[in-house]
Amino acid sequence: MTIHPAAHFIGGDWVAEGPLGDSLNPADGNRVGQYHSGSVDLANAAAQAARAAFFGTAWAQAPRLRAQVLFEIADRLEAAKAEIADLVVLENGKLRAEAMGETMAAISETRYYAGLARNIRGSMQEIAPGTLSLFHREAAGVAGVIVPWNAPVTLLMRSLAPALAAGCTAVIKPAVQTPLVHARIMAAIAGAPSLPKGVINSVNEDGIAVGQTMVASPDIDVISFTGSSRTGAAIMAAAAPTLKRVGLELGGKAPAVIFDDADLDHAVHELTHGSLAMAGQICVAAARFLVHAPVAAAFEEKITHAFRNIRTGPGSDPASEMGSLIDTANQARVLRLIEQAGDEGQMILKGGVLGKGAFLTPTLFRIDNLQSALVQEELFGPIVSVEVFHDEAEAVARANATAYGLAASVFSRDGARATRVARAIRAGTVWLNSHLKLFAEAETGGYGKSGLGRLHGPEGLYDFLETKHIYMEQGVIGA
Repeated sequence: MTIHPAAHFIGGDWVAEGPLGDSLNPADGNRVGQYHSGSVDLANAAAQAARAAFFGTAWAQAPRLRAQVLFEIADRLEAAKAEIADLVVLENGKLRAEAMGETMAAISETRYYAGLARNIRGSMQEIAPGTLSLFHREAAGVAGVIVPWNAPVTLLMRSLAPALAAGCTAVIKPAVQTPLVHARIMAAIAGAPSLPKGVINSVNEDGIAVGQTMVASPDIDVISFTGSSRTGAAIMAAAAPTLKRVGLELGGKAPAVIFDDADLDHAVHELTHGSLAMAGQICVAAARFLVHAPVAAAFEEKITHAFRNIRTGPGSDPASEMGSLIDTANQARVLRLIEQAGDEGQMILKGGVLGKGAFLTPTLFRIDNLQSALVQEELFGPIVSVEVFHDEAEAVARANATAYGLAASVFSRDGARATRVARAIRAGTVWLNSHLKLFAEAETGGYGKSGLGRLHGPEGLYDFLETKHIYMEQGVIGA
C-alpha cells in the first residue's frame, strides 16, 4: 500500500500545506507515513468554505440530494473497507477484527442516516381560531466535528452522517494520532459524485490550534466532540462567547453489576470483551466490576483466569486478542496507575509491558474506597477494579458513586430486578446481561460528566437541527 502524506480538504480541493509530521505505529514505533499539519488560517478557510456552501447552495433544502450523497459515501467506504481497516491497525494498534468491525459500523451509520435524511418532518398546530402555526425543522448551519483517535472511522461518521442528513455543512478535525486513516476516509468522501464543493471540509491538527479555532469560530454553529471530559469542559467554555451549540460524548466509568443469580460464565465472557476491547481505550468499556458478595470469590476466580489468558499482541496477528495502547506515553501513564492500584487496593492480576511497542497485559485489582481517584476517574486502559456489594441498594449506590454516567451493565437472571436496577442507574445506556452493544439505530450519550446530547438513532439528528415557528392568520395570508 502506497501511503501519501495526508493533506487537508477545503472547498472541494486537496490542500498540501503545512509542515510534515510523522504518524507512528504504536505496536512497534515505526513510521507509518506523514501528514500535513493544519493551522489557524486553514481552519478559518475551511469554516468559510463550509459557510459559503451552506448559504450558497441548495444543500440544506435538498433532502434527496443529501440521502444520495450519504449512500454514495457509504458505497465508497465499503469499497475501501479493507484498506481503511489496515490503516486503523497500523495507526491505532487495535485488532484487525476490531478495525473491520469499526469500519462496517461506520458504513451502517452512514446508510442509516441516508434513510433519515428524507424523513425530517415538522408539525402544524391551530393555536386559536383563524390562526396556524407551522413548526419547521431546518439545519442548524455549519457543524464542526472533532474526532478522537480511539475509533477514528465510526466516531467520525456517527457525527458527520447526521449532520449531513440534517442539512448542515461540515468542518472536520481528525485526531493527530490517526491522520492517515482519516485521509483515506476523506478520499472516499471526496469522490462521492453528487457531493457539492465545500459541503465537507477537513483540516489536520497542529497541537490544539485547529480545534481551538473551530470552537471559537463565528462561522461554525455546532460543535460535535467525542473525547475526554476535561477537553469537553474546555470546549463548552470556549464556545460560550459565540453561544454555539455543543454536543459532547465524553468520558465514562462504566460499572458492571453482577448479582448472585447471574450466569457467571456468561458474565465473564461478556465483560472480558466489554472491558478489554480496544485495550480498554473506549469510553463505554466496563471499568468497574461490582460483584454481589455471595459470588465475589467465584466471579473473581473466573474473570482472573479469563484476563490472564488474553493473548496480547499486534493487531495484524490473527492470534491476538488485545492490541496495543495508542502510544508509549499512554502505556507509561497506565503503568503508573497500576502501581497506584497496588498501593491503594489489593492487586489480583498485575499487568505489565509486553515486548516492543505500547503493549500492556490486563490488570485487575480490588478496592473498597469509593473516594479513590482509581474509582472516580476514567483510567482508559486494560485496568479494571473489583468492588463488592451486599444488597441491591448498595449496588445502585456504588454504580452511581462517580460523576460519570455514560454506560453500565447489569447481570442477573431476575428480569424484574435487572430492569429495576437499570432504571435506577444514572447512565445513558444500560445493558442487561451483555456489555458493549452499540448500534446505529440506538441512541447513546451521557449523564453528568459524560456529556450532553445523544448520538446514533433519530435523536442523533437533534444537535444539528433548529425548530422554526412560522405563524399565520387567516385573512392576512393571501389577502
